[in-house]
Amino acid sequence: MATPLRLAALLLVLVAAFASAARADLVVSRADRKVDLTSHIVRVLTSLKVENAGSEPVSKVLLAFPNIQAKNLAAIRAFGTEGKVKGLSSVLPIEVVEPSGVPPELTFFSASLHKPLQKGKILHLDVLTVFTHFLQPFPEEITQADSQLVVFQDSSHYLSPYPVKVQTLSIRLPGGRVESYTKYGNTKLVDSELKYGPYEDVPPFSYNPIIVHFENNNPFAVAKELIREIEISHWGNVQITEHYNIVHGGARLKGEFSRLDYQSRPYARGVSSFRHLIARLPARAHSIYYRDEIGNISTSHLWSDSKKTQLEIEPRFPLFGGWQTTFTIGYGLPLQDFVFSADGKRFLNITFGSPMEEILIEKLIVKVVLPEGSKDIDVSAPFPTNQWQEVKYSHLDIAGRPVLVLEKPDVIPEHNLHFQVYYKFNNISLLIEPMMLITGFFLLFVACIAYMHTDMSISKNSPSYLAKLQWDEVQATVQQIQGIFHQCLAVHDKLETSLHDLSRTGDAKSCKAARKAADAQFKELAKELKPLLLSVQSSPQSYQIWPKLDDLVAKERELQDKLMARHATVVDSVEKKQRGQDIENWISSQQQKIAALRQEVESLLEYLSEI
Repeated sequence: MATPLRLAALLLVLVAAFASAARADLVVSRADRKVDLTSHIVRVLTSLKVENAGSEPVSKVLLAFPNIQAKNLAAIRAFGTEGKVKGLSSVLPIEVVEPSGVPPELTFFSASLHKPLQKGKILHLDVLTVFTHFLQPFPEEITQADSQLVVFQDSSHYLSPYPVKVQTLSIRLPGGRVESYTKYGNTKLVDSELKYGPYEDVPPFSYNPIIVHFENNNPFAVAKELIREIEISHWGNVQITEHYNIVHGGARLKGEFSRLDYQSRPYARGVSSFRHLIARLPARAHSIYYRDEIGNISTSHLWSDSKKTQLEIEPRFPLFGGWQTTFTIGYGLPLQDFVFSADGKRFLNITFGSPMEEILIEKLIVKVVLPEGSKDIDVSAPFPTNQWQEVKYSHLDIAGRPVLVLEKPDVIPEHNLHFQVYYKFNNISLLIEPMMLITGFFLLFVACIAYMHTDMSISKNSPSYLAKLQWDEVQATVQQIQGIFHQCLAVHDKLETSLHDLSRTGDAKSCKAARKAADAQFKELAKELKPLLLSVQSSPQSYQIWPKLDDLVAKERELQDKLMARHATVVDSVEKKQRGQDIENWISSQQQKIAALRQEVESLLEYLSEI
């Protein structure tokens, strides 16, 4: 808070030294300042009644600001009209100047008059200045239940390089309590308005410091960065996409956050936070969406009529001081409302800034994506911006779409003015993408027709075709061989069944008949198997499968022999009633070998079936 006091002391010292540098031919008859502190963006409207008391015409009026204020100056505009009675004002051009012999602690602007102010004439000059980061939270950290207090520092005297006969200062506060304010003899606080003055016969460069400490819980919405993409399609649409990175620029939250307290008493346990932002979109905006990295955010409300469309968005969580969030909003606009033709060129006429209310954008990047084939690109903006061009590739693009990029720091609602982007575009270029699609589908159909009428089969005399035929023959023969072996296994099962019947009935005669029938079947199957094995062995494609087949034949033959031997031994022992321990042990050992051989045969058959 000592900054204004130090500045005042310095300026008081400099007044005497630089009073001679002030323009003695201009006198400010009256200066009325109105300061609006209801938002975190400070607006000051200064109404000056300037009189030319000299003998020479004057074409410029100087405006002075302390450097600590000038660095936070986001916008300055001047409106002037000449005459004793204030009439319709016109905009005056303003530029930064460096007059000789003036204090270096001050920044000067010059308002150029449309015509020189003659001797004895009066100029009514209105100056609107907008400051950012001018209100400082004090204390800088608060709890969830605290209200936000801020400090405003200025001078009760209008800082002017000219003498001022009469001046007043009116400060509009947002309501709520006022902790303290600097009091002079003619200071009054009425409701939410603090008044200083009138002061008479104030010399040039006079500075009388004041400090106002008051409550301000309005949203301190600050966009660290906003990327605004405007994509033009001559098929009838202008698509707007805005990517926000927003932070609460007020007093930082200290301690823990209780959502339960916030939801139960939001106006007592979260008075310094804000939950929603309002965007005023054009009346015919359509296809509006609001989302973030997670996905679509449903906490939004939309109202529209014939004059405007209002979008109220709520972040996923309330924003306290120092908290930030990112999100994207997008919407479409009718092409005919924003793109026009003149002098052989087309031009886009649209607003520059954000549609959000009372938001400060520390870095705004506007990207205007023009249709592919656009050329002779030019831009007309109401204020200086950094400009460059890029190229964006989208679906069916060949050379890419030209992108005009405009960048500006410290953008406020007063910068939300119309700007124009001029370019040339041939309507024939609209046919490029449809013709590409038509050509692509045509070539696809031609390729399909050619494929359907082309013989893609392999020649019957080629080695690969002959090898495939031979392999098919081997596979067919192997399947027949598998069938024969499965029949052999079925005969094995019948022999086992006859032995079970023998143990139950003791009918050895029936068991012998079953063995005789099985032997006959084995011989018949062996006759069928022999030519098939010779066929596989003679094929050049059987080099991988023949060892397995040969092993299968040997295993199955061994299995037959052991089955027949065990069967004969069991039947003979039953007939002769010989059931000694030696015979039982031999039969048991044979049974184990038979089971193992049966398992090997089945494994080989399974291997052949997988080929």
